[in-house]
Amino acid sequence: MAPRVVTVEADGGSRGNPGPAGYGAVVRDSETGEVLAERSESLGTATNNVAEYQGLIAGLTAAAELGAAEVDVRMDSKLVVEQMCGRWQIKHPGLRPLAAQAAGLVGRFAAVRFAWIPRDQNRHADALANAAMDAAAGRPPSTGAAAPAVGSDRATAPAVGSDRATAPAVGSDPATAPASWEPRPTFTATRLILVRHGETEYTEQRRYSGRGDVPLSEKGRAQVRETAARVAALAPTVAAVLSSPLSRCTATAAAIAEALGDVPVRTEDDLIECDFGQWEGRTFAEVREGWPGEMDAWLASPRVAPPGGESFTHVAERAHRVVAGLLTAYPGETVVLVSHVSPIKLVLRDALAAGDGFLHRLFLDAAGISVLDMWPDGGVAVRTVNDTSHLAAL
Repeated sequence: MAPRVVTVEADGGSRGNPGPAGYGAVVRDSETGEVLAERSESLGTATNNVAEYQGLIAGLTAAAELGAAEVDVRMDSKLVVEQMCGRWQIKHPGLRPLAAQAAGLVGRFAAVRFAWIPRDQNRHADALANAAMDAAAGRPPSTGAAAPAVGSDRATAPAVGSDRATAPAVGSDPATAPASWEPRPTFTATRLILVRHGETEYTEQRRYSGRGDVPLSEKGRAQVRETAARVAALAPTVAAVLSSPLSRCTATAAAIAEALGDVPVRTEDDLIECDFGQWEGRTFAEVREGWPGEMDAWLASPRVAPPGGESFTHVAERAHRVVAGLLTAYPGETVVLVSHVSPIKLVLRDALAAGDGFLHRLFLDAAGISVLDMWPDGGVAVRTVNDTSHLAAL
């Protein structure tokens, strides 16, 4: 039986910074202290911080493989702990992809709590990391302090100097965030600009358009030009533009990136539209006539998928991973996400702490823009939903 709660102890380092680098990670049963898994690897030449993040990633991956529901992460890297809790910015661009990867893993658990511990309480992971660094340097393992014995009480000892960082596991539920009527400072928030792609032929024909790669129509291309100008006016400075891999989104994202001064566009598979299975390409009326029972069940619950397709619950998990990664990688910055109806609706549903009925009551136009601010403690301010004022002249 998989333990519900595990403790991950992780460390990493390099001899030279940068220099021969490696990491170590230990997963323990939080109740008994038993070692459930060990991970270590040489990284070639890297910095201390890169190695520390790699140790965290390896530990979280091992915890996920063990089927854990909750994780207590303990590291002697103040930088990694504070950045993963959202209290420190990630200024080095080389660390952002690693932080985003770690945040994506965080999203796979019910809860992840980060705590700083002194190095002498992290001896097991430290020993594994040192052995990996020795291997990277091509020399015999050093004879440092011995790792704690299996079953040691170190895993259950309180973390010295830690606030247990129970809060906000990255991307925490807005419904549990501190309530406040007082306006928050926007410069501390990560601003997400959510853009639905421009119109396609399927949009006009009222057809289910999921994974099929339907290009923008002539009207859609005109919408995209106006949308790009609007986004540039809303946010002259943008840290990143992310897009679904489908061409109707990448074309929209490319126009926005150009208007922003050629900001690089990164495709993100988790932003792709819901897989509508057998309904793909069919009109709404055709589906209602051919699958009446299945449609009623689908409308009644986000856990129900179209025949051969994907449930909204699964789409929500994908969208959550993206948002969690962005909050960690781009604290206090603005990011543009170009996606589809379903992922955007699900992000807005969660941001507003709304019920599932929200999904069928909110209408999102092609090329519409929504804006929300998200703070490290889980606070959210939804500022705009489905703005189409820039399309008035079309």
